[in-house]
Amino acid sequence: MDKFSYLSNANPAFFEQLYDQYKNAPDTLEESWHRFFEGYELASANFENGGVPENFQKEFKVINLINAYRTRGHLFTKTNPVRERRTYSPTLAIENFGLDQQDMLTYFQAGEEVGLGPASLKDILKHLEKVYCKSIGVEYMYLAEPEEIEWIKSKIHINDNQPKYSDQEKITIYDKLNKAIGFEHFMHTKFVGQKRFSLEGAEALIPTLDTVIETAADMEVKEFVLGMAHRGRLNVLSNIFGKSYEDIFTEFEGKDYDDPFYMGDVKYHYGFSQTRKTDSGKEIHLSIAPNPSHLEAVDPVVQGLSRAKIDKRYKNDPQKLLPILIHGDAALSGQGVVYEIAQMAQLKGYKTGGTVHIVINNQVGFTTNYIDGRSSTYCTDIAKVTKCPVFHVNGDDVEAVIHASKIAMEYRLKFQKDVYIDLLCYRKYGHNEGDEPRFTQPVLYKSIAKHPNLRDIYAQELIDAGILDQTSVAKKQTDFKAELEKHLARSKKQKTAKISSHLQGDWKKLRESTDKDFETEPKTGVASKKLKEIAKIINAVPSDKNFFRKLKKILDGRNEMIKKDALDWGMCEMLAYGSLLSEGHSIRFSGQDVERGTFSHRHAVLKIEDSAEEYTPLKEVNPKADFQIYNSLLSEYGVLGFEYGYSLASPNGLTIWEAQFGDFSNGGQIVYDQFITCGEDKWKRMSGLVVLLPHGYEGQGAEHSSARIERYLELCAENNIQAINCTTPANFFHALRRQLKREIRKPLIVFTPKKLLRYPSCISSLKDLEKDSFQPLMDDVKAKVSKVETLAFCSGKVFYELDEKRQELGADHVAIIRLEQLYPIPHKKIKEVLKKYSKVKTYYWVQEEPQNMGAYPFMLRNLPQINFTYLGRKASATTATGSPARHRVVHAKIINGLFEKKKVMA
Repeated sequence: MDKFSYLSNANPAFFEQLYDQYKNAPDTLEESWHRFFEGYELASANFENGGVPENFQKEFKVINLINAYRTRGHLFTKTNPVRERRTYSPTLAIENFGLDQQDMLTYFQAGEEVGLGPASLKDILKHLEKVYCKSIGVEYMYLAEPEEIEWIKSKIHINDNQPKYSDQEKITIYDKLNKAIGFEHFMHTKFVGQKRFSLEGAEALIPTLDTVIETAADMEVKEFVLGMAHRGRLNVLSNIFGKSYEDIFTEFEGKDYDDPFYMGDVKYHYGFSQTRKTDSGKEIHLSIAPNPSHLEAVDPVVQGLSRAKIDKRYKNDPQKLLPILIHGDAALSGQGVVYEIAQMAQLKGYKTGGTVHIVINNQVGFTTNYIDGRSSTYCTDIAKVTKCPVFHVNGDDVEAVIHASKIAMEYRLKFQKDVYIDLLCYRKYGHNEGDEPRFTQPVLYKSIAKHPNLRDIYAQELIDAGILDQTSVAKKQTDFKAELEKHLARSKKQKTAKISSHLQGDWKKLRESTDKDFETEPKTGVASKKLKEIAKIINAVPSDKNFFRKLKKILDGRNEMIKKDALDWGMCEMLAYGSLLSEGHSIRFSGQDVERGTFSHRHAVLKIEDSAEEYTPLKEVNPKADFQIYNSLLSEYGVLGFEYGYSLASPNGLTIWEAQFGDFSNGGQIVYDQFITCGEDKWKRMSGLVVLLPHGYEGQGAEHSSARIERYLELCAENNIQAINCTTPANFFHALRRQLKREIRKPLIVFTPKKLLRYPSCISSLKDLEKDSFQPLMDDVKAKVSKVETLAFCSGKVFYELDEKRQELGADHVAIIRLEQLYPIPHKKIKEVLKKYSKVKTYYWVQEEPQNMGAYPFMLRNLPQINFTYLGRKASATTATGSPARHRVVHAKIINGLFEKKKVMA
């Protein structure tokens, strides 16, 4: 805390004591106090006989006033362009600080604190009003680091926090506004009634973004990754990213896509990337992530995408890439995922060097007034949680907007922290252009209807200053409209809407998938000799480190597995990662408890017993390949979205997210529904993300049994994702390796076991890892075909329980088929099995889940040629019982039911 912040909280008598100390023993005081009292004496004429002067107390009252402006001045700004601000008390009136009008001409040493030197209270107040209470309000005094507070002070106290621009700079600002507003007006007249989610009322976003990008580029930032919702997106695409007006108009013409297999999306959801030059000639790359209508859902995706590029393209230098998130005010304060990404910002596994958050503060959320949309004072109060500054700016004062944006950008680059720009503006129309806002905000929209747009406001300022005249203003508007007319004419000649492929850059060696890709399996085996070499590395620890005794025992056990050639789930998983690393592939893995594994089976990160030091054996396999594994914050939505984003920029690496239990994964349902399962179909964005979801009925209750297999399967179509439920460690090994051994990328949902992690019969050999590929279907190797009358299809751990019961009963008339890959369904393999067991009379689908859950409903629809009899739990509102006793009874009925003549639904 600095001296003046301290003064505002201390007893005045204490200052008298310090002053006496200064007079009698100055060397015992800190240098800052010494300078303060020395300066005060120089400015005072009333020090006699060592006494305290009469206005000594008032010095500190002025200091209190200064600190009040710094901490509360933002509450009294002129930042709202269309309505009066709410009133707050106490105000900043000098009387509230023990001062009065008679003090206005008195000089105070406290003027030093605001850069004025000894100054009159009148001049100090004038300065404070300009700095803190005009078009810019700054919240920063709660920051944790004094250096950051002092830095912001040093920036905003220059020139009364008022910008200074040359005439040419002001003309350039006007030109950007002309394009922003001219584009919206043109779209409004040419595409009447079509939704475009206009930027009108918030046009200052364009110069704000332009300033952020130009400032950052001049400070050697090379790339920008932007996420935003639909409001103003088309304007940003055209006037910031450089997407051609012609292509945008073609999309509005409603023409079909040039790819007949492409579903597409509405025009204000598309992503885009472009390399262009800044005004100063710097080459930069801009990317805007595609997004759904789910507000703020794109935020974690942008963070993950940015982190991947920082890791790979910029060698872990966050100063080369800047994430920018554009929020709506209602969404920023209302959507919980915002809090999740705020908490990621400084975590080692997720930080991106700070994000610039720009809020299009329309002061309304769809039809909800701002006072009904949050309990906090500001929509940006999330910034206080992680001690980040906020700049509130009047969207009608474009020069103030640019000034604040420049400071915000410099703050991010200096301190590598998030910063928020709250752009107070309005929404000219309703939620969309066809919506009537006066139904719900009649007073506000009466004011907005009379309000001039920002282009006209700024044009008048420049005309009044003699920088432009009416003729030049009119010509600029006419010329730009004529340019848009030419683009519109060309767009009408296009027969289809062009959709660009993203298979460029890091993706250029990959291709889009075909049905044939799922009819054969790539070779994923690894030589036994290589596997043994990897095992030797990952099962060893430095001899000079003191590891927990149980950890040593686990590693010794893994070495024994190699010797005995009997590998469990955890060993095969680690070998899969090690083999990929040895081949030069990077791996990123995050989720709750993933370093150890929820069920203590992985132990990828080992802790030194007597310190906080960590040792990660997989990092020793290939120092040139990057292995990252992080225990995540307690989040599903945010972290899953982050890892999806990471996978978008990491086609040659394995990106994995694991849920603590599969049940908890539904906290990220929006990411599955809007990104993972349909991102390629909507936006042509491929992902090879792997999702691990622990699943299995072992009597642990409704929240620790089911990963909700049915939900993922109902999202499956057109080979969009892969869903597997493996029964052997080797098949899991091959599934992981398969992700990087094809020329395509598809998300992989894995329903991983709990019981099978240490199940005696769930083991694989080195030969299984060496010779095989992934097996989407496993035939019954124990069955005697000529005796089989009953064919039971199943998936997952229930196979082992059925097989054990069959052996116990000697029921050789039953064959058990394991469907390891639930989607894409291996139709060819199934056809071969049905042909092989031609004498079968009865077919069963056996599952642990209730009838309305699990894979059964999906298989019933997609395998109509098999007349399945269902064997499993009856339909239920909940996934599982909380009673262990009832679980055992019901489960036994399912297992026994396959071998009984009379079938009873459990």
